Amino acid sequence: MKILVLNAGSSSLKFQLFDMEDESVMAKGIVERIGLDKPFLSYSKGTDKIKFDKEEPINHKDALQWVLNTLTSHEYGVITTLQEIGAVGHRVVHGGEEFTGSVLITEEVIEALERNKNLAPLHNPPNLTGIYATKAVLPEVPMVGVFDTAFHATMPERAYLYALPIELYEKYKVRRYGFHGTSHRYVAMEAARRLGKALSELRIISAHLGNGASVCAIQGGKSIDTSMGFTPLEGLVMGTRSGDLDPAIPIWMMRELGMSFDEVDNLLNKKSGVFGLVRGRSFDMRDIEDWMAAGDEEAKKAMEVYCYRLKKYIGGYAAVMGGVDVLIFTAGVGENSPIVREMVCEGLEFLGIKLDKEKNNSRGDAIISATDSKVVVMSIKTNEELMIARDTYEIVRGLT
Repeated sequence: MKILVLNAGSSSLKFQLFDMEDESVMAKGIVERIGLDKPFLSYSKGTDKIKFDKEEPINHKDALQWVLNTLTSHEYGVITTLQEIGAVGHRVVHGGEEFTGSVLITEEVIEALERNKNLAPLHNPPNLTGIYATKAVLPEVPMVGVFDTAFHATMPERAYLYALPIELYEKYKVRRYGFHGTSHRYVAMEAARRLGKALSELRIISAHLGNGASVCAIQGGKSIDTSMGFTPLEGLVMGTRSGDLDPAIPIWMMRELGMSFDEVDNLLNKKSGVFGLVRGRSFDMRDIEDWMAAGDEEAKKAMEVYCYRLKKYIGGYAAVMGGVDVLIFTAGVGENSPIVREMVCEGLEFLGIKLDKEKNNSRGDAIISATDSKVVVMSIKTNEELMIARDTYEIVRGLT
């Protein structure tokens, strides 16, 4: 079976086509500038990379049709007809409490996603747009929704409840949900596989470090706590998001600085984090590393704040699990920044975490802990798309 995985953003549509016989990627790419002038399609097939352009604006339905036309084209295609696509897997950011696992998308599921749109107003509406586009273009093909929040549905009440009036949870479901669950689940499974151990026997801390970042405590293969909360704003210092802060600060900004709700929301999500600490010069950690190496004090300060916050979470999650067996760094920064991994692990020897500096000087998949480290420290390349494809395959295969 061939599975098409889609991740629809507000102005983009990422895709990968998998052959599930060997889980290989047949083609992948992204349509960008949807709804804007001069949209383009970046398309990869094996080692071939091609860019296609259009002059006029297109919508998500047009974008998906463009992708499908390319996948089946004589010159660039990898399949002969659309009938070869057995199912479509959609990344959906927020499933609320209604979805604790991946599900076949039905009209009832779509109605529930519409009700949950307010829980993730930046992400769920575009995800739904991708589902509607697929219904229009591939009406006979089954669809599966894979939720970023689902992996964290196993968190106990003590981890997901906020110390707010309980009515806010009961009436409005204000609680910690967590995100990046598909990534945390994938790397935890990969760590167990590579170590030849049962996932159920391991205490794992997984740090997904990209422009958005979160850390997860995984005990016995289940998420028991994670740093992101009701929204993806809580937790670690991120590229442009503040992460944890005194909740009175936004109130102070509105009262004393006269900022509006929208201005505060924009500041916390798009102007803070590393970006804010270096005065808006960059949110790319590669720039921060280069500037720090050149003696830039602001970059050094930003890096120290970034790593310190993660170090505190690692210590906290080791405490709630009664120790840790595996520490995983993943996503763009986690996989590719030896300096971040070194600064985070420095001083954690008391937990049994000891890096090998030579092994750590690597990118991608590697075991980077010293041979006498009690905790295995790993860098694992995440693959959320493959996880979505696997879930989609299993659900659709169960229909036959």
